[in-house]
Amino acid sequence: MAQTDNKVVFINEISSSLNENRFVKLTLSHYTGGEEQLKNIYIKRILVKNEYRLSFTYRYTKKDIVKNFPIDEGIRFVDQLIGNQFYIANLMTTENDFVYEKFRDKTRLKVLKPTTNQVPSLSHDKEKNRMIKTDDSKLYLHLLGITDKTGKVIAKSQDKYKQINNYIEILSPVLKEFKPQSTLRIADMGSGKGYLTFGLYDYLKNELHFDVKITGVEFRKELVNLCNEITAKSGFASLNFVEGEIQNYNVEALDVIIALHACDTATDDAIAKGIKTGAGLIVTAPCCQHQIRQEITKNKTQNTLSPITKHGIFLERQAELLTDGIRALILEYFGYKTKIVEFISDAHTHKNVMIIARKTSKTPSQDEIKNQIKDIKIQFGISNHYLEKLLFETLL
Repeated sequence: MAQTDNKVVFINEISSSLNENRFVKLTLSHYTGGEEQLKNIYIKRILVKNEYRLSFTYRYTKKDIVKNFPIDEGIRFVDQLIGNQFYIANLMTTENDFVYEKFRDKTRLKVLKPTTNQVPSLSHDKEKNRMIKTDDSKLYLHLLGITDKTGKVIAKSQDKYKQINNYIEILSPVLKEFKPQSTLRIADMGSGKGYLTFGLYDYLKNELHFDVKITGVEFRKELVNLCNEITAKSGFASLNFVEGEIQNYNVEALDVIIALHACDTATDDAIAKGIKTGAGLIVTAPCCQHQIRQEITKNKTQNTLSPITKHGIFLERQAELLTDGIRALILEYFGYKTKIVEFISDAHTHKNVMIIARKTSKTPSQDEIKNQIKDIKIQFGISNHYLEKLLFETLL
């Protein structure tokens, strides 16, 4: 076979294997071009928005870069690369493997037994194990604008759908610790449009089969009315929304209290209600922690971090850390085991910290915790933390 024919046969085999659904993958190696640290290119066929593409993964020493091309354009590009920049090309099909090699001015084409007789999945994105599945039975997701009528997630709502699943995935282990035979009483403080509230109800009711009663508390009347309309249409009998503010909402007993992105001290109002009602689980994702920053700025106490926190952005981050750190310590003082995790932020805030506090039967070392809080407050010039005032004026 003529030298030029080897390449022609190889390119034709790529084309025919794609057309006949025999294509497995293609690898270009032995790079001789001038791009620093490029080692190989791995090529696979994918399906994107019902159109086939060739996906090129450029493998560098410390990174990968992916570029997708229409099939015909991708084949022409491969034709340009092999024998010029890449001197070895390995094509795997379900019938045979083909190896094209170039040595100086000579080429060789080897035909080998197939490595596999299975064509790989063409899905561009691997199917993810979502906690909240999407189908046309999830009416609330459609009414909230997350899915279309067929149950497919709308492009602009992908982040919100991801946030709902991230939220459920984080809470799932601690929620499963509750006994499913008793009614689980939950208050979601500052529930907003209810995306996460609806997702939580769906998961507890339809996935874990809990007897659950959830109340969303929201001060904006129009959102309360909207959420109750969606609740009625979805047949969620044990989910309701009420108009009110966190600090004024009265409840005698709760199992779970949630406050996500409640502004500034509203998070403390929710935590205090959870502690006072004996909630077994308190979940908060705080934002806008101004109270402690004002304390630090007012008192201007000097410490080893003062040369750093003279920069406003560092002072803000320090105030956030101290605000949530003291919250966690106060929760521990009252017998809660706390965990701080990263949570996908809401569209209206970049804050992504979640405090999960689970009531335990262990007796905490309250004197030790009080001393820790006292030392922190003295060091950073904090007269009081708002949560202290809600619970006992001061721990000092």
